[in-house]
Amino acid sequence: MGYMDKDIAPRDDAALIDAYSQSIAAAVDMVGPAVSRIERVGGRQGHGSGFAVSPDGLIVTNSHVVDDAKLVRITTPDGLITEGRVLGRDIDTDIALVRANASTGAWATLGDSQRLRRGHIAIAIGNPLGFEWTVTAGIVSALGRSMRAASGRLMEDVIQTDAALNPGNSGGPLVSSGGEVIGVNTAVIQGAQSIAFAVASNTANFVVSEILRYGQVRRAFIGIAGDTIVLPRRVALAAGTVQTTSVRIRRVEPDGPAAKGGLQEGDYILAIDANPVGGVDDIVRLMDGSRIGRETEILVFSVAGRIEKKILLPKARS
Repeated sequence: MGYMDKDIAPRDDAALIDAYSQSIAAAVDMVGPAVSRIERVGGRQGHGSGFAVSPDGLIVTNSHVVDDAKLVRITTPDGLITEGRVLGRDIDTDIALVRANASTGAWATLGDSQRLRRGHIAIAIGNPLGFEWTVTAGIVSALGRSMRAASGRLMEDVIQTDAALNPGNSGGPLVSSGGEVIGVNTAVIQGAQSIAFAVASNTANFVVSEILRYGQVRRAFIGIAGDTIVLPRRVALAAGTVQTTSVRIRRVEPDGPAAKGGLQEGDYILAIDANPVGGVDDIVRLMDGSRIGRETEILVFSVAGRIEKKILLPKARS
C-alpha cells in the first residue's frame, strides 16, 4: 500500500509564472535596445527589422528586407534615425548585412543555435505591421527544417517557432531566455497559426563573416541535401565518436561531386577533413570557398553499415 506524505508543499504556480515572465523580460531588456526598424531608401518601398551585432553599427537583417536597395533608413528604439549602406546580402540564406552611418548604441550577441532543443523558450522582437518594438514569445517547435529561399534553393537548418510573427518582423532577432540571438526571423506561413521560421544563428554568423571578408558568400558545392538528425548510438559507437547529432543524406545530385565521390542517400556524414559534423550548419560552415577545387575527405557511416572515407572535389557553387 502506498504512502502519501501530507507535508509535501503545494506547487507555487504563481512563482513559476513569475520566473517565466522575469526570464523573458530580462532577455528583452538585453536585446531589445539593439533592434532597429529598417526601411529601404529608393526603389521599391518596404520595411522590416534588424539588430546590431557590433558597437560600430553592423546590423543583421533579411535579404528580402533590403531587396536590391543600396541604402536603408535605420530607426533605433531611442529615436535615432540614420542611414546605412548594404554591405552584402545572401539570397540563399535570406541574410543581409548593413553598416549604419552612426553607432546604434546597443548590440546583441549571436548564440550557438546548435545547442537548441525543442521546447526552449523563443522570443521574437521586431516591428510587425508598423507596431514598433513588439515582443512575442513561444517555444522552439522544431529544428533542422528546410524551406525554399527566394533564389529557389533550399535553406537548411531553419528553426520553426510558434512565437507570433507578422510582416515587419522579418530580419528581427529570435532570442533565447539567456538573451542570446538564436535566429533571424524570416517567414510565416499565411493562413497557418503558430508556424513561423527563423534562420539559425550559426548560419547567420557564417554569412556575416563571409560578407565582411569577401563582400559575398563564397561556397563550395558537393551536391547533397541532408537533415540534421540524432545520431543513433550504434553509429556513434562504431565511429568511436561522442557526437550526439549528425547529418543524414536525403538526396544526392546526379553527376555532382558527392555522387562522383561515392556518397549515397542514407549515408551519415560524421566529419569533413577531420572536423566533426553535428548538423547541417556545420556543412554550410565547412564548405566555404577555400575548399573549391581542393580534395576533401568525408568520413561517413555508409548505408552498407561501415565507416568509410570518401574523397570529394568540391566545385564552386553557381
